[in-house]
Amino acid sequence: MSTSHLAESSVNFFNPDANKKIHTGEKPFSCVTCKKDFRFSHALTAHMRTHTGERLHSCSTCGKTFRRRSNLKSHLQIHTGEKPFTCQICGKSIRLKGGL
Repeated sequence: MSTSHLAESSVNFFNPDANKKIHTGEKPFSCVTCKKDFRFSHALTAHMRTHTGERLHSCSTCGKTFRRRSNLKSHLQIHTGEKPFTCQICGKSIRLKGGL
């Protein structure tokens, strides 16, 4: 599976038209502020928050706010101590997959 498929697999799993956009490069949604193009309207909506500063997701423990729910979910691991990713070589557990 290519990187583009990994990034958008949840969107495309049941939608062949969405999958087609990946292969054709079609990006019909455009930001009026910076002219960046997007394949999906929800991606443009999320992007617009970078211009407006809108942060819809907040931590109930410390009040820190986030533009994306996935960032809040990752942040919550700080408070819970959860370390869901484990190094296959040394067995050390860490919070973020990128640290492996």
